[in-house]
Amino acid sequence: MSFPLSRRNALLALPALAAPTLIGFKASAQAINLRSADIHPDGYPTVEGVKTMARLARERSNGRINIQVFHSRQLGEEKDTLEQTRFGVIDINRTNFAPLNNLVPETVIPGLPFLFRDEAHMHTVMDGAIGQEILAGAERHGLIGLCCYDSGARSMYNRLRPIHGLADMKGMKVRVQQSDLWLAMIRALGANPTPMPAGEIYSALQTGVIEGAENNYPTYQAQRHFEVAKFYSTTEHSMSPEIVVMSKRSYDRLPRDMQTILRESARDSVPEMRRLWVARTETARREVVAAGTQINSVEKAPFEQAMAPVYDQFVRDARLKGLVQRIRETA
Repeated sequence: MSFPLSRRNALLALPALAAPTLIGFKASAQAINLRSADIHPDGYPTVEGVKTMARLARERSNGRINIQVFHSRQLGEEKDTLEQTRFGVIDINRTNFAPLNNLVPETVIPGLPFLFRDEAHMHTVMDGAIGQEILAGAERHGLIGLCCYDSGARSMYNRLRPIHGLADMKGMKVRVQQSDLWLAMIRALGANPTPMPAGEIYSALQTGVIEGAENNYPTYQAQRHFEVAKFYSTTEHSMSPEIVVMSKRSYDRLPRDMQTILRESARDSVPEMRRLWVARTETARREVVAAGTQINSVEKAPFEQAMAPVYDQFVRDARLKGLVQRIRETA
């Protein structure tokens, strides 16, 4: 399954395909100019991670590679920017795995509920051979997986009540990412999933179109959702990482040595991104508590048991089952 190319995005893509020197990156012996997209605000750890990648690439290429980071949805929501990245309109994209789920089957795996034991386990898996295998799956669909960034533990928050058990989820209207996996996860918990872009969540919570959402502390704080959803319940149901991808069209136009520099710069930006993530998570938690957020712990076993149908639905073939088993066996 591939993303439908909307009329708007088709019009955007055509000039890039016909004249790559006008839109997307510009390559010459002097300079390679690349555009990178992120929905998060300036200063957010993923944005700063790509800035670190850009600095390393510029230094290691003696100034030939210049990556301009467009944060704060300047180039659009994740689903739209991914579509444009596949067609070379945007060169680099930092995104969650969820918008890729219906396109790249391997990307479903990191988002599966309660798969990783903790963040250290996730790091070991995604930094190793399994992570490389998952990243490689994107290449068949016009994307080069460069590296994985952290997204912390995602938990439920809402405007109605603390969530202590599954009964508190029943019938709640919860925003989910635009992914069949995430729709299934919320249904399995007894709630009513409502897919929508991240940029619409605040107003939807404010007006009651939705009653809850789920994410990590930095996003909950950065997007100001704590102002309209005061109850944060630490379900920690997913530790799905983020992914940095590059348009294969853009990548294939680069000289081989520049490709290597970009890959290595992306990989070497990960430790700095993770350092910033830990600091931002602690700061975000303190700020939302100070603003009146009520945080409660959750007995996770019933939530985890409720997810069995999700695994049955999305981990069907032997290859994906093998990936799950290898992840669980990773020390």
